[in-house]
Amino acid sequence: MLRDLIPFIVILPSLAYALISLYCARKYFNQHDHPTADPHFPAVTILKPVKGMDEDNYDNFASFCRQDYPGKLQLVFAVASPDDPVIPVIRRVIAGFPDHDIMLCINPALHGPNYKVSNLINALPHASHDIVIVCDSDIMVAPDYLQSVVAHFSDPQVGLVTSLYRTSNVHGIATAVETLGFTAEMIPNVLVARQLEGLTFALGASMAVRREALLDIGGFDALANYLADDYQLGNKIHLAGWRIALDSCFVESVIKPENIMAVLSRQLRWARTMRVSRPGGYLASGITLPFPAVLLATLLAPSPAVGLAAVVLLYGVRLSVSTIFSRSFVKDNLLPRWLWLLPLRDMLAFFAWALSFLGNRVEWRGSRFILKPGGKIEELV
Repeated sequence: MLRDLIPFIVILPSLAYALISLYCARKYFNQHDHPTADPHFPAVTILKPVKGMDEDNYDNFASFCRQDYPGKLQLVFAVASPDDPVIPVIRRVIAGFPDHDIMLCINPALHGPNYKVSNLINALPHASHDIVIVCDSDIMVAPDYLQSVVAHFSDPQVGLVTSLYRTSNVHGIATAVETLGFTAEMIPNVLVARQLEGLTFALGASMAVRREALLDIGGFDALANYLADDYQLGNKIHLAGWRIALDSCFVESVIKPENIMAVLSRQLRWARTMRVSRPGGYLASGITLPFPAVLLATLLAPSPAVGLAAVVLLYGVRLSVSTIFSRSFVKDNLLPRWLWLLPLRDMLAFFAWALSFLGNRVEWRGSRFILKPGGKIEELV
């Protein structure tokens, strides 16, 4: 009898985590305490660190100019090279929205191995307002994005507001495998962390920070030597005594067509970055991964029928929970169309987790780095 139970005991952590994540999501999205819009509509500066071309650059940038926001809005694009191919696109945005306060900052000065943070350091002196928002260049936002995010700052204890992100349009199997990770892994993980311990980190797609909180941690300079600048920004602001809020308005990560090797490389970079940033929690996260649970349940089962029953139970729950996330919470249109890829996604997540412990080198936008303890990086020449 005990031998028959072993496969079901093995899958229990993954099974329980899926159900816990569903509970946390329902609690978050069904709650009624989301802040209402601040009637004063504080002035906002959006910093856009940019390097090279992304998919739908113009539309991504223009979405920030089409905000339903009565307050003052400034948009600062930060580029390191005057030859960057994205500059003509930025100039099109400036010409297309002549009534908006938009500027282009071109400054090659480096302040550390994180080039994105160097762009932010160079752009910050041009920021006119005390609410500063940093958004990646491949992000598109809805017209109510600013009102939703800025409303959280009516609480004086909020130092940073971050946003969940999704991808609604994919370009084949490789990008579908990656974006399934947002729906089936990243978003559930964030909502579980929020419920269990509160947010102690930020998500790089969208980070709105109070200037006072940013100054408390030493400005963007404090992030220049780290790869995971989003995690570090949120964590340092949390440790400085400020509260981090999670906004319910999703931003859209617009991805370009890529092959599976590019996806694997990025997954490994993310995994190694999180491993050095949160070593204990990252190591412990391995027990909730579905793929090793499936392998162990199959290997330890007293018969193929018992092993299959355990696997069917786990994936019956996992597929159902992921579909609920996609259809009801994230609304990314990925599932059920790409549901058949979820086991492959789970296998990729496990191998990225395992391989993250076997090296400290990562590639990022054409440069190679070595990761140091605590998440700092050193560029390899």
